[in-house]
Amino acid sequence: MELAKYEDFARLDIRVAKVTDAKPIEGKTRIMEGRVDLGGGDERSVIIGGAQYHAPEDMIGRTVIVIANLEPKRVAGIESDAMLLAADVDDRPVWLTPSGEVPPGAPVR
Repeated sequence: MELAKYEDFARLDIRVAKVTDAKPIEGKTRIMEGRVDLGGGDERSVIIGGAQYHAPEDMIGRTVIVIANLEPKRVAGIESDAMLLAADVDDRPVWLTPSGEVPPGAPVR
């Protein structure tokens, strides 16, 4: 494992977000299209993995952790402007969430 320098970590904008929308993508079984609220009127389009395990309606309202300052990436014709963080447990995503009530936009340090 290569060690990251503190400066590498400090460049990441990791924040709490709330999933405000999720829907299937035609022809895709492993990903869905979603939107997340990062607080302060900042809402982003995202690609959410694990669609074969999580129904879109189960994602809406979920509080998650995202990396907010990644370069946008186009997946299945949809631009993703943030990345949801998940643990990989038995090849299934388990979304990282705060242990208590945290408002969208709160920084993760």
